[in-house]
Amino acid sequence: MTHPRLSSSLLSRAISISLLLLATLTASAQGQHKKMVQQPDTIPLLRGVSVSADLVGLGQMLWSDYGQYEAALRVNLKDKFFPIVELGIGKADADDVTTKLTYKTSAPYGRIGMDFNVMKNKHDDYRVYVGFRYGFTTFKFDVSGPPLSDPVYGGEAPFSYTGNKSTWHWLEGAAGVDARIWGPVRLGWSVRYRRRITASNPQIGQPWYVPGFGKAGGSRLGGTFNVVLEI
Repeated sequence: MTHPRLSSSLLSRAISISLLLLATLTASAQGQHKKMVQQPDTIPLLRGVSVSADLVGLGQMLWSDYGQYEAALRVNLKDKFFPIVELGIGKADADDVTTKLTYKTSAPYGRIGMDFNVMKNKHDDYRVYVGFRYGFTTFKFDVSGPPLSDPVYGGEAPFSYTGNKSTWHWLEGAAGVDARIWGPVRLGWSVRYRRRITASNPQIGQPWYVPGFGKAGGSRLGGTFNVVLEI
């Protein structure tokens, strides 16, 4: 027969060991739960704004018969989301040596969209973007060329159409990078894929060049090289 005092002592020890094991397991579980819970991002929503200028369009203006002056305003939200507005003036003054046609236009355009920083460390000085744009312009263009001969009645009729009005809407997919060079100065580039949504063209036909979009019958690919001032 077991002694009552001995049984009571064994029971007390068993209870103590059980409580100790329970406390150890509880503390371990809480520690693992803390590791699994991610710390919240405490940076402010508004991280700054930036203004930029595109050098590709400027180069086109200097070395070809069309191009654009373009600037952009971009807002930095948590180094992850970047709403952006791009505004510019597109110009063309082209002569086709084969057809002897001339084409002229000068008009403003605008784009609005969003870029997303896909870098794992979004607070790095380097950023990799993917994004989209919606573009819009309404403009007038002039087309002229040599006079046309009348094969029936003879004589010539002038070929000159001025003030032709057109309106274009399009979407762009964008991918690019930029990096901090010094202080608030950043440099970056982007590749664009453009797709026309709707367009209203005059009876004379589709324009040769669309401000902000580029050559109407050319490649859908384009690009920018930007000098950025971020504050």
